Amino acid sequence: MPFSPIQVIMILVVLLFSVILHEVAHGYIALRLGDPTARDAGRLTLNPIKHIDPFGTVVLPLLLHLTQSPILIGWAKPVPVNPHLLREPNKAMMLVAASGPLTNITLAVLFALGLRYLPASTVPLLVDVLVFSCYINIILALFNLLPVPPLDGSKLLAGLLPVRLRESYLRLGRYGIFIVLPFVYLALKYGVLTTIVEGIFYFLVRT
Repeated sequence: MPFSPIQVIMILVVLLFSVILHEVAHGYIALRLGDPTARDAGRLTLNPIKHIDPFGTVVLPLLLHLTQSPILIGWAKPVPVNPHLLREPNKAMMLVAASGPLTNITLAVLFALGLRYLPASTVPLLVDVLVFSCYINIILALFNLLPVPPLDGSKLLAGLLPVRLRESYLRLGRYGIFIVLPFVYLALKYGVLTTIVEGIFYFLVRT
């Protein structure tokens, strides 16, 4: 279904601030666990300029829109984290990694609750905003939990691996985009991603 111009603007705004909150969560948890790097770099802020990644925040979402992709996805510039400053670095890195997707899951739940308890007289535009916001945050959480370096899911998995294997695994991050995009394409082509996202959406809204 093609989006109207106002819907496209809404989606891009929600996407932008969802990925910003995702990154701020990483930096905040890192700070709580002993690493002030993100704070000192000025990244614990909602100012979009501090978080924009030219490709992940601008180019990719626009390409997906122009090619009429059924989903829009993107990311902000990763916040800097210095594992050597963290208390219990291995465990702490897992907590820092988990904080981003958990933020998106929390937002998805809040937007779903908003949908569940909206009065019947609510203007359609507000319903659209909540629906798009819920879908976007579900997708962001799932995308970032993929165990492909450098996504958050890879850091969670790496924390469970022996040190030698962990380092080799994380070095795959330079090829991550070439693994993730074909995976997402195939998941979309065969309806797997759509089925999962819609299943989670209706579970959150109706249960």
